[in-house]
Amino acid sequence: MSDREPIRLATRGSDLALRQAAEVKAALEDRRFDVELVEVETEGDRVTDEQIHNLGKTGAFVRALDQRILDGEVDAAVHSMKDVPTEQPDELETAAVPRRASAGDALVTRDGTAPEDLPEGAVVGTASLRRRAQLLSRRPDLHVEPVRGNVDTRLEKLLAPALQAEHERRLEASEEEASQDAREQKNEEYEGDAREEPEFERSVEEWFDDLNELERKALERDVETEFDAVVLAKAGLERSGLAHQVELVDLPTDEHVPAPGQGALAIVASDDDVVETLNEALDHPRSRVETTVERIVLEELGGGCIAPIGVHGFVQGESVNAQVQVFDRDGETTVSETRQLDVEDYAEEARELAADLADRGARDLIEEARKEA
Repeated sequence: MSDREPIRLATRGSDLALRQAAEVKAALEDRRFDVELVEVETEGDRVTDEQIHNLGKTGAFVRALDQRILDGEVDAAVHSMKDVPTEQPDELETAAVPRRASAGDALVTRDGTAPEDLPEGAVVGTASLRRRAQLLSRRPDLHVEPVRGNVDTRLEKLLAPALQAEHERRLEASEEEASQDAREQKNEEYEGDAREEPEFERSVEEWFDDLNELERKALERDVETEFDAVVLAKAGLERSGLAHQVELVDLPTDEHVPAPGQGALAIVASDDDVVETLNEALDHPRSRVETTVERIVLEELGGGCIAPIGVHGFVQGESVNAQVQVFDRDGETTVSETRQLDVEDYAEEARELAADLADRGARDLIEEARKEA
């Protein structure tokens, strides 16, 4: 396609999706392409009170965008790779996989507590079956509760109870100080009514002014569950610009194996000229190899989003280090393996890895998860 023709990119309208699409837009504009972003609402955006795995088939966040491509209304769509089903319409192709961001998860708490230091019975929020199983596998005492919403919404739900309680304490202290001032002004003397030192050095207004935007929004949020921690994708925190506003601990990818494609973007198109253009401008070969390994394993196992599955590929020299975890829903049973795949034959060896895992019990765990779903 001519670099003078504007490229119409479909994207979801969430803050994170728009930031991701903006990254792609900027990369294309650096190559002197004109780019137009087209916001599209998806099923996953509309059904905000359901867990991801209860939305039906996989693809709740991508089908509407892909349909715009097939209808000729846009040239391409920007997806989070982990949301893209392994089975796509024949007319569509993953034109580009840009350089991948952080693939792992992060535990976010109010004070930077590590997973092993969470109190017994702590409440941890996640919308992911995989994260739930991984947490319970290592800490069966935890209470893992569902939490949905955009990245900022989940963080607000974590921060809200403590901030609201702190705000209430400061208001009460301020009212008490005002009451003492009023009594002094009236020269009223009460036995034992000596002035106490202020409980807080700063006024309520000064304290509020020091809060960041995320904390201020949390003050206004109604929450039903008081979380001690939430688990989120590190890439989502970074792309949302929120990683520096919260206390987080990276979860090691060899223990908490990420979702296939996590941290990566997939630029999908159908027109051959568009595919070629986007591939030349945006594709990062290493990221494509790593995510292809992950998606092959996922496709061969057939888990989709109904079973707790983690797959992580990482290119190391002439090999792809592939880590796979398959759990039951409560994290009590695990089938896992780490294997070095030949970078020249990674696709076939990824299929062999999936077949071996299936024979060792992964197939049974996935089938049981499918029945429960």
